[in-house]
Amino acid sequence: MIRDANRRIEGRVRRCFMARSSALSDRVGQPVHLKLEHQQFTGSFKLRGATNAVACLSDTERKAGVVAVSTGNHGRALAHAAKVAGSRAVICMSKLVPRNKVDAIAALGAETRIIGVSQDAAQHEVDRLVAEENMTAIPPFDDARVISGQGTLGLEILEDLPECGTVIVQLSGGGLLAGVAAAIKAERPQTRIVGVSMERGAAMHASLQAGKPVEVEELPTLADSLGGGIGLGNRLTFSMVRDLADDVVLLSEAEIAAGIRHCYTEERQIVEGAGAAGVAAILAGKVRGPGPIVALLTGGNIDMALHRDIIAGRVPTPEGEPCPM
Repeated sequence: MIRDANRRIEGRVRRCFMARSSALSDRVGQPVHLKLEHQQFTGSFKLRGATNAVACLSDTERKAGVVAVSTGNHGRALAHAAKVAGSRAVICMSKLVPRNKVDAIAALGAETRIIGVSQDAAQHEVDRLVAEENMTAIPPFDDARVISGQGTLGLEILEDLPECGTVIVQLSGGGLLAGVAAAIKAERPQTRIVGVSMERGAAMHASLQAGKPVEVEELPTLADSLGGGIGLGNRLTFSMVRDLADDVVLLSEAEIAAGIRHCYTEERQIVEGAGAAGVAAILAGKVRGPGPIVALLTGGNIDMALHRDIIAGRVPTPEGEPCPM
C-alpha cells in the first residue's frame, strides 16, 4: 500500500532533501541526518497523506467534497489537495489552533470552522457534515490512505540512507509513525523507531501506558500540532504504534524551545515546535541508539513573531520554565 501511495503522489508532493547535521553529529559522536520535510509545499509532511487520500476518492466523493478535523497542518494539506482536485474542503478546528494556521487554510479556499477547545469538539461538526451533506471525512491520522501517504517518507529515508540505525518520528495521533515505521521495518527491521512528543497532553503516550486509547486534556504547548486525542474508537494507529515503536520519549516545553532555537542558529532552518521535536530529543540526551540517526523536521508553519521571541528567549513556557537562551 505504501509503494502504491508513492506512485500515486509522485509529482504532487516535493521530495525534500536529507542533510547531515555537523553540529548534532559532533554532539552525539555519530552521524545525524535531518529530513527537511518542513520544506514541503504546504510546510509539513501532512501533504503526503492528504494527497494520497484525495487521489483515492471516487468522482462522486470528490464532487461532494471533503471534511476533516485538524490541529492545522492536516487541514492545510487537505485544503491544498482538494483545491488541486477541484473539490470543496471544510476544515474543523478547535480554538487552540494558532491563527496563522487557520488563515493559511482559508487562503487555500477551504472553509474553516472553529468549534470548542478540543479536537473532539471539532470532530462533532465533521460527523454532522458527513451525515447531512454527504461529505467524505479524511481523518488526520487513523486512516489507511493517510498512513500509507505518510509512509512514503519512510521509503525516501531508506533510499537516501539505507543503513539508518535510528529514526526519530514525531508522535501525535500516530499516522506518521505508523506509516514511516511500517515502511522502514518491512525492509530493515533492526532500525530503531523512536516516537517523540511533548509532556503536555501526549494522548498516544498516555494510551500506550494505559494499554488502550484514552482521553487526555488538551493543553497549550509549543508543539501545538502534536495536540489532540487519538480517538477512543481508534482502529489503526494505536495498535501500529504499539507494535512498531521501539521507544517513546516526551519533551518539556523548554526542551522544545531549545530545539527550535538550534534548528535556526545551527541548521539555518525555521521550524515549528513539533517540527523541532526530534532535534530537541537529541539535544536533551533522550535519544541514544545505533547510528546513523535520522530526525524529521516535520513542519515549518510557526507564527514568525513567536519564532522571533523563542530565538530571543522571550517566551515563558506553559510549564513556567524559562525559554532557554
